[in-house]
Amino acid sequence: MQKTYIIVLMTITFIWAGLVTGISFIEAPLKFQAPGITLELGLGIGKIVFGALTTIEIVLSIFSVLFIFLIKEKRKFFYLFAIPIVIVVIDNIILLPILDERLDMIVNGTPPLASNTHWYYVILEIIKLLFLILSGVFTAKHYIK
Repeated sequence: MQKTYIIVLMTITFIWAGLVTGISFIEAPLKFQAPGITLELGLGIGKIVFGALTTIEIVLSIFSVLFIFLIKEKRKFFYLFAIPIVIVVIDNIILLPILDERLDMIVNGTPPLASNTHWYYVILEIIKLLFLILSGVFTAKHYIK
């Protein structure tokens, strides 16, 4: 049964990494290159897409924690998975509300003050993706043993 839990955890990890790659690093910048997409429209689409990604990430975080606790050697897995989960929490409690407020200001025609919040989000997305890949590889290696 332990191997099944490890396979499920590995699957969750690589699906999560694929979602982050696809949405944060492919879809987000490319949508602004589509003909006829205005800044306001692109930001509105981004808000919807990232809202959906956030919901999925919360679910994946919960399932990751569940399967980590089902694995006997949970300590080995916990440390790598903790980083992406903490980043999801930081995103939802701190960064995304700020970014949503800034987005609403832009859509309503009020330019917000300069801020590095978006760059903090991007940096955390990179860190989250790296740790998801490391977690998936670690989990795969653990399964192969």
